[in-house]
Amino acid sequence: MSKGLVLPSYINDNKLIYIVQGRGIFGALLPGCPATFQSTWSPLQQQMAQAGEGQFSQEFRDEHQQIQQFRKGDLIALMAGVPLWIYNNGDSPIVFVTIADNTNSANQLNPAIQKFLLAGNFRRPDQQQQYSYEAEQASDRNIFAGFSQDLLAEALGVSTQLASRLQAKDDRRGYIVRVARGLQALQPSLQGKQVPQQQQERYDEYTMGEQSCAIGACRQQNGIDETMCSFMFKRNMDNPQSTDIYNPRGGRITRANSQNFPILGIVQMSATRTVLQRNALLTPHWTVNAHTVMYVTAGRGRVQVVNNRGRSVFDGELRQTQILLIPQNFVVVVKARQEGFAWVSFKTNANCIDSQIAGKQSVLRALPVDVLASAYRLSREESRSLKFNRGDETAVFEPRHDQQQAYAGLGLGRADHWASNC
Repeated sequence: MSKGLVLPSYINDNKLIYIVQGRGIFGALLPGCPATFQSTWSPLQQQMAQAGEGQFSQEFRDEHQQIQQFRKGDLIALMAGVPLWIYNNGDSPIVFVTIADNTNSANQLNPAIQKFLLAGNFRRPDQQQQYSYEAEQASDRNIFAGFSQDLLAEALGVSTQLASRLQAKDDRRGYIVRVARGLQALQPSLQGKQVPQQQQERYDEYTMGEQSCAIGACRQQNGIDETMCSFMFKRNMDNPQSTDIYNPRGGRITRANSQNFPILGIVQMSATRTVLQRNALLTPHWTVNAHTVMYVTAGRGRVQVVNNRGRSVFDGELRQTQILLIPQNFVVVVKARQEGFAWVSFKTNANCIDSQIAGKQSVLRALPVDVLASAYRLSREESRSLKFNRGDETAVFEPRHDQQQAYAGLGLGRADHWASNC
């Protein structure tokens, strides 16, 4: 909702957040980092405030850590244990999907996701008071509620009455509240156009001295303590200029990994945004070193998934807001329906690799013709046809001419760019 505020909280896992709809601002509270957003007084105002003269002695002054803006298509990455707050300063509701990897090495607490609230609680005004596990979870409070009021007041240097309000024992608003008069916080002007360049400079600073490991292994960073406070936590996946694979009549693929979004090297996750035109096809493929979670953002598509025994473990149609889990090395193929198909794939590796079965740079293209002929009992002509029929396309395929007539599709084209990593 407009003017809605998601109160600060953190979890025991690294996570990725994809903004499906809306815009707003957020803050990630990094431990030990300075409050670089500050409101200051002029020297004259400081003198008057110190002397207790005029309105300046009562004037509000603030400082806080960096605030970042987000919009539709942004991918936000966050480390385990880092509190996050979100505010909707737009006119439409914000819709986002969050994926957390509880098998990540950052999680040493519990196989299940544990959410810690800094403010608010899990209660709901319409919550049934009958005892159940769900009711018990819904009655959980923020972290201050577990401390005694006198010790909390002493630790924070406040009165016991204020400490009691921090515990929010009688606050039934939950952990998403509405700021009636709007949120007032220090923010830079929206008119500046230098943010991408600043981001690139920070990326370059981070990646200097970075050492990549083998597939599936973690990354090692030098100087992490010096650069963590200047991390950029978001990257837009809808920006056409950042597209990795593009077929004008087939679709496009945009990838975020630790090479172009360095914080993913710590989070140890990545994401891929895929948009297929009507009746277009995503090549059969498997992900070598990661599990995949598909979240559908628009349209409809048929998806088939095959396991190591050659059995179809999923063959169905996915629609907007539906989710599908694809285990590592399981083979998947996707075909868009008439209205097209778009989704985000979250991967459990910072630099995942897809092995494609058809098209340029594919498994079939890498095999000798005689190996194909012997493996599938084909003639050499049939083997060449199998090997080269999709040889000018990469990952995103347009419908063939006979299929276009059947589905009233579009003409043949080709992908003009290729990238091997997820």
